[in-house]
Amino acid sequence: MRICFITSVSLTPIQCGIGSYIFNLSAKLLDRGHEVTVITRGGCYKTQKENFNGIEIYKVTFLPLYPFHIHIHGFFVENLLKSIESRFDIIHFHTPLPPVIKTNLPIITTVHTPMKTDTERVELINPFSVAVKLQGKVSYVIENNLFNLSNKITSVARSVSEELGEYGLNPDDIEVVGNGVDENLFYPLNKKRNEKYILYTGRLTYRKGLFDFIECGKEICAQYPDINLKLTGNGPLLDKLKKMAIESGHKDRFEFLGHVDKSKLVELYQNATIFVQPSHYEGLPTTLLEAMSCGLPVVATSVSGNLDVIENGKNGLLVPPKSPEEMANAVSVLLEDSSTRRDLGRAARRTIEEKFTWDIISTRILQCYNSLIKIKLL
Repeated sequence: MRICFITSVSLTPIQCGIGSYIFNLSAKLLDRGHEVTVITRGGCYKTQKENFNGIEIYKVTFLPLYPFHIHIHGFFVENLLKSIESRFDIIHFHTPLPPVIKTNLPIITTVHTPMKTDTERVELINPFSVAVKLQGKVSYVIENNLFNLSNKITSVARSVSEELGEYGLNPDDIEVVGNGVDENLFYPLNKKRNEKYILYTGRLTYRKGLFDFIECGKEICAQYPDINLKLTGNGPLLDKLKKMAIESGHKDRFEFLGHVDKSKLVELYQNATIFVQPSHYEGLPTTLLEAMSCGLPVVATSVSGNLDVIENGKNGLLVPPKSPEEMANAVSVLLEDSSTRRDLGRAARRTIEEKFTWDIISTRILQCYNSLIKIKLL
């Protein structure tokens, strides 16, 4: 099959969950004998073509002229697609906010996070966050146009399907395909290093619950002098989070690692004591799956896609969002009981092996492709 992805994110992401999703799905489809082309945003220069690990990539002209940037980019994407459309069997859009392009080919759209729900959860802490919220109204119109063009809509989590009801869609018509992880890359170690630390990985950005994570960390630092907290990633909240860590009185216990390469990321997961996923909203977070695949006991907020993965007390612990005290209590329970940490970590790994590998996810998506192509042929 000849597949064309259209997306707004980079395929070689710096801790971008959606970029990681598209790259890993592309790699798995290539392994299964299919051809994959990705059309994504470039820069102010003209369209560039490159090959990355066998994936053909077109980086199409993108001018950051807000709020018209998506429409302008769409003009360039549409011109490109007209010239190469005959090479493909299906077009697969990935949100957030790819350009809306008309085509005679079957269209499938995977929704990672609906922008309406996403922007509603953004904390209003600076002018940029206000702009993100205002952009949500424009995004809603663009997404509706894309959904109207699509022959099939899929989502990464049940909660995302339900949220699409706000767009006038029937959640029962949205197929949940899930998210995946490379279980052969992210795997548990039999013996960890002696250092004890609580880990957060991902973007340091809005709606990730990172202020709660710092507040939780303050409680843990006060109770456990041998436990540190590590955060990877960059983002617009980095300086504010560092300031909060300093003001906590435990600045030496918080370590901001910035962007880390994949091998370092795996090592951090494998040697961590506990993983915390504090988000106020998610689709189905890649970082949560990676941590579970490494056999980590996890404490996560009971929101969105987290509920597709974690059964409270069986393969992780769930806490209410925006509750750093309850998060700290859950972390404390795990720190006090090594056997519970071990049991939850083993159950987390089994969950990944049974439900969230890229073999499983790619099979679901190929079934969607085949159903659309069959209908088109009829």
